[in-house]
Amino acid sequence: MTRGLIELDGSIGGGQVLRSALSLSMITGRPLRIDGIRARRSRPGLLRQHLTAVLAAAEISAAQVEGAVLHSQALSFAPGALRGGDYRFSIGTAGSCSLVLQTLLPALLYAPQPSRLHISGGTHNPLAPPADFLQRAFLPQLQRMGAQVELQLLRHGFVPAGGGELQAFIQPSALQPLHLPERGALLARRARALTAGIAGHVAERELQRAARHLELRPDELRRQVLDAQTGPGNALLLEYRCEHLTELFSALGHASLRAEKVADLAVAQAQRWLASDAAVAEHLADQLLLPMALAGGGSFTTTHLSDHLRSNIQVIERFLPVRIEHQPLSDSVLDVRCRPLQSSGQSGHASGAECTISGSL
Repeated sequence: MTRGLIELDGSIGGGQVLRSALSLSMITGRPLRIDGIRARRSRPGLLRQHLTAVLAAAEISAAQVEGAVLHSQALSFAPGALRGGDYRFSIGTAGSCSLVLQTLLPALLYAPQPSRLHISGGTHNPLAPPADFLQRAFLPQLQRMGAQVELQLLRHGFVPAGGGELQAFIQPSALQPLHLPERGALLARRARALTAGIAGHVAERELQRAARHLELRPDELRRQVLDAQTGPGNALLLEYRCEHLTELFSALGHASLRAEKVADLAVAQAQRWLASDAAVAEHLADQLLLPMALAGGGSFTTTHLSDHLRSNIQVIERFLPVRIEHQPLSDSVLDVRCRPLQSSGQSGHASGAECTISGSL
C-alpha cells in the first residue's frame, strides 16, 4: 500500500529536523514536505551544508525534489529506491561534513549494496560535532548496535577556510537494541588541543586552563600541530573513556575568542556531564535516538531533554509508530527507553519500531 505524505513544521527546531526527516523519508519510503526550515535561526532556510545534505540524499535515493536551493524554507522530497555505491559530495564552504554524514549514514545502512562516502567541507565547525566525536563517541556505539561502518578523517578543515575531508565505508547492516544505563568506571581521560597555522601558546593556554578546572595531569594533556594548510584553526577536545562508552566534548577557537574562553566552553560541557550520573551527554543522546528507534529498542540515560532531542523525538514520531515519553530519575538524569510496537502492517523500506522515553513532553 502507498504510504502517505509526511508534512513537518521545520520551525520546531534547526537543521536536525531536516536531517532526521530526510533520513527517515529515505528509510521508510515516505514522501516529505517540510515548511519553515530553520525559521527561528538568524539565517533561516537552507545553508550550504543543508543543501548539500538534501542533494546528497536525493542522489542516494533517486528522489524527486522541489525547493532545493539556497535559503529555501520549503522542501518537497519524494524518495525512490536506496542505492549503495561510491559517492563524493562537496559542501564548498566550511559547512559541517559531520552533519551531511549524519543525514546519509542511517539510510545507507538499509541500502542493498555497500557504500563509500567522500565528503569535503568543514570537519571542525563550532555549530556541529567534530569528526573526532563521531569517531570516538558515536560510531563505537553504532557498531555495538550492529552497524558495519568505518570513518576516516583524511584532512582537517576549520572555519572559515574549510577544505577538510571525511571518508566513510558503510556495509548494509541490521541494527540491534543498545542499553546504556550508566557510563561505568572511568578508564582514561585526556585533553587535546589542535592547532593549524596559529601560535603555539594558544594551545598551551587552553590545555592549562582545562587542566586546572578538571584536575588533569600533565601526561593527560596533548598538543597536536596540524599542517598549516588545513587552517588557520584551533580546537580543544576533552575525551573521557569509560567502561561502557567514550564521551568527547569540544570547543572551537576563532580570532575574537580568547584561548581561556575556548577552554571554558569545553570544560563547562564536561563538568555538567561529570556532575551527573547520566551515561551519555547532550550530543551523544541526540545521535543515538534515531538508530535506537530504527533498531526497535534500547535505552540510555542522559543529562536533560535538550531542544535537539525534543525536536528529534517529534520527527521520529511522525515517521515511525512511536510513543515518546521521558522520566527524570534525578535533577541531572533523564531515563530514555525504546521498545518495539506490534507490526502496523504498513509497507516501506524499514519496519516500524516504538521508542519510548518515559514521562510527558
